[in-house]
Amino acid sequence: MKKILIINAGSSSLKYQLIDMDDEKVLAKGNAERIGIPDSKLNHSPLGKDSVVVDTQFDNHIDAIKMVISALVHPEYGVIKDMSEISAVGHRVVHGGEKFSKSVIIDEEVMDAIKKNVELAPLHNPANIMGIEACKNIMPNVPMTAVFDTAFHQTMPNKAFLYAVPYEAYEEYGIRRYGFHGTSHKYVAMRAAILLNKPLDSLKIITCHLGNGASITAVKHGKSIDTSMGFTPLEGVPMGTRSGSIDPAIINYMMEKAGLSSDEVNEILNKRSGVLGLSGISSDFRDLVSAAKEGNKRAKIALDVYDYQVEKFIGSYAAAMGGVDCIVFTAGIGENTSVIREDICTSLEYMGIDFDKERNNNIPGKVKEGPVTTDKSKISVLVIPTDEELMIARETMELI
Repeated sequence: MKKILIINAGSSSLKYQLIDMDDEKVLAKGNAERIGIPDSKLNHSPLGKDSVVVDTQFDNHIDAIKMVISALVHPEYGVIKDMSEISAVGHRVVHGGEKFSKSVIIDEEVMDAIKKNVELAPLHNPANIMGIEACKNIMPNVPMTAVFDTAFHQTMPNKAFLYAVPYEAYEEYGIRRYGFHGTSHKYVAMRAAILLNKPLDSLKIITCHLGNGASITAVKHGKSIDTSMGFTPLEGVPMGTRSGSIDPAIINYMMEKAGLSSDEVNEILNKRSGVLGLSGISSDFRDLVSAAKEGNKRAKIALDVYDYQVEKFIGSYAAAMGGVDCIVFTAGIGENTSVIREDICTSLEYMGIDFDKERNNNIPGKVKEGPVTTDKSKISVLVIPTDEELMIARETMELI
């Protein structure tokens, strides 16, 4: 019996799941919030038992991991008898650079490489490192793996990942397209093949991970050949607060016109742009859909811009792969916002999509998985809830 603990560490939070790999059932999941900040707490949800909130102070990630273990073995709301039942720990790591094209067992060499990539993901890799080091401190003899967001995209050809800047920028500074959300794109592409009852290596799939952060990937015969996010997660389609792709000259223009620093412009593009910047209302698509229905013009413009850019990426990736068999919608918006799916799919009917409005509005129950096209549609469009934690657990199992 193998139980895998999945850790997704942020700078002030730590999400976790304990998965029994015999049946891939989630035994417990939760989140340690406000690490190193007053009023920290642990939200813990054990299978078959009431959820609990433990108010306790976490001064650092080691404290948080200790509390997670304590909750997992607790006599009332725990799900295992002791730590020895944890076979391995799988860590989500955002950036693996060019070094990692697959998940790996963590050793000192791997840790050094993750640390070297901090400059490519300064907001994420340091937190991932803290999570790994905290677990190693508490569970020194338990094998640990690193599963990278960027790894799935390492199959992109150089014509897709290189920017048309001096080649020395790539050689000396690693400036290239890396892509993100790789674990999610890989999971839903594999799941799509199962739902279609076809081999993954025979399919051309476009996966649309549409959440507050959004990316689209062309998956040809099981491999990523292009993806919308680039050197950073700022590139691609507009997002909740991120601008997506823009003319780079805009940055200098804003700096000169408004007297802004590069850091200030970067903050605007990452945190005050996207559909929030366009609408002036919210980064939450539920708010925008509601406002647009009530006649708010800027909310409608924000949705139109978003849908249009997603449609363009889908069209370009169909061209890149020489066709497409299946389009997948996943993540918060992709899974839950039927009007976004409808607007995008009806604009792509020229591709042979026969959209089914009734299916779109009635994705089955809690599963929220299934087609939103008719059985005669030339291209299948599926809604598939992503499960990055399960993908991390599976890859960890393979490694150990």
